[in-house]
Amino acid sequence: MGALARGPWLLPLVFGALALLSLVLTPFLVYLLTVILARGLVVLGLLILWRTGLMSFGQALYFGVGAYAVGLAEKYWGLRDAFALLALALAASAAMALVLGWLLRQYRDIYFAMLSLAFSMILYGTLVKSRVLGSTDGFTVPAPHFLGWAPGPALAMHALLLLTVAAASLGSFLAARYLASPMGHLTTAIRDNEIRVEYLGYPVRRAIHVKYVFAAMLAGAGGALVALAVGHIDPDMTYWTTSGEFVFITILAGPGSVLAPFLGAAIFEAVRTYATAYAPYSWQMVLGICLLLLILFLPRGVWSLFGARRRAAP
Repeated sequence: MGALARGPWLLPLVFGALALLSLVLTPFLVYLLTVILARGLVVLGLLILWRTGLMSFGQALYFGVGAYAVGLAEKYWGLRDAFALLALALAASAAMALVLGWLLRQYRDIYFAMLSLAFSMILYGTLVKSRVLGSTDGFTVPAPHFLGWAPGPALAMHALLLLTVAAASLGSFLAARYLASPMGHLTTAIRDNEIRVEYLGYPVRRAIHVKYVFAAMLAGAGGALVALAVGHIDPDMTYWTTSGEFVFITILAGPGSVLAPFLGAAIFEAVRTYATAYAPYSWQMVLGICLLLLILFLPRGVWSLFGARRRAAP
């Protein structure tokens, strides 16, 4: 937990450097960095659940809820402000997680994972069958405004990146402070011995419910930001393969720090982008080989390399 407690003071430096770097990046790299940070927010929520001994195979549910909250608000209400859309996505994700959490907090291990996957696929089926929600094609998400400012396409992507950097920085800071708090310390305690935590007087189910809602809000924010960056939403955002990608990145990153999800998302997107470009018919195999090598040689994720370096320094 020591690294997690020190993490918040590094966050302004890391994300501030990213904000400055965005000024000299090409439009494609600005877009890619926006997607990386947004997906890293989703994985950050999974990291909190993983440290509790839980893994959601249906986190795409809230990723899709956040994206569709943005798309539907723009299409039917004419809401274009990015800040208002992001707040709406957070509220929609939190409301759904608050309801579903009453059921999911009672289950552990594979039952928790498969129930979360089931809810995600229920939403996928609903989206595919509903014409009002765009059916299989989805629909376009117009470029957002920023507190009344309507920039051009190039400036809009840079502004969205800065908003994503701010959201990632705030989400990481709150996650780090939460994990360093007494309630946050219950994550590993619940994973190690849930019965002993109950005997100490802490309500385990309530703690899991809080973590589940927090993880859902991070996923909803990530989905909203990806929808604004890509400019399109479709039911595949809630499909099980999308959840599988988030689990892949979680394993790739490791649970060592709140910055690990963003590093894992960057590696994943880089490998997928170049594998798709140079091996379009076998890029899934490239990702599979990477995951196999990771499990064999870095079972604690790529962030464990930094921990190993610090231990070797003395």
